[in-house]
Amino acid sequence: MKHPVDVHVGKRIRHRRWMVGMTQQQLGDKVGIKFQQIQKYETGMNRVSASRLWDIAHAMDVSIGFFFEGLDEDQREAAMAGMEGMQDKGDLMVDREAQELVRSYYSIPEEQRRRLFDLARVLSDVA
Repeated sequence: MKHPVDVHVGKRIRHRRWMVGMTQQQLGDKVGIKFQQIQKYETGMNRVSASRLWDIAHAMDVSIGFFFEGLDEDQREAAMAGMEGMQDKGDLMVDREAQELVRSYYSIPEEQRRRLFDLARVLSDVA
């Protein structure tokens, strides 16, 4: 049975890896493991040890806390109770289109990105 915290951390690893444009093979090479192990971490099948999470965070230039962001109190309680099924169907981290949009957004120069952000905010207020 997958632990909800392991699933969440795995999603965050996958999300960050994708955002920086890194393959599982490249991440595995940077931390000294095979890409299959990265796959297992990303799905929550295998737990990530503290030292391995440290290596992964360093390889992807984030703090270890990044992998726990978004783990709200309800999820923590459910995890402690051993409940599963914590995946939200509207989870943006698993939505490929949303990930591509965010990646494209951050590749736009900052001034233009700000204008695009303002336009998106106005359009969402109208909808």
